[in-house]
Amino acid sequence: MFRHIVLLAWTEDATDEQKAAVAAGLGRLPELIPQLRSYVIGHDAGVSAGNHDFAVVADFDGVEDYAVYRDHPEHQAVIAECIKPILASRAAVQYHV
Repeated sequence: MFRHIVLLAWTEDATDEQKAAVAAGLGRLPELIPQLRSYVIGHDAGVSAGNHDFAVVADFDGVEDYAVYRDHPEHQAVIAECIKPILASRAAVQYHV
């Protein structure tokens, strides 16, 4: 299995509506991208200061399936339309499980 983890931090002026649009857009991807084996997304719980604001944990059978997800037009549209306008920073890692 191949895992992809992304942590996103929003700009200070990001609205609740924009944040909800990110979750909604990413949340519909499992219906559209069959290569996703597991897909968990969520807003930070606010327990510890300094955390990122949003996380994605996605599992795939292999690197090739991850590449399909990474480059999928619907995924790219969510990034361009919802994430980039409010993105302050991003951290990511991929590894074999």
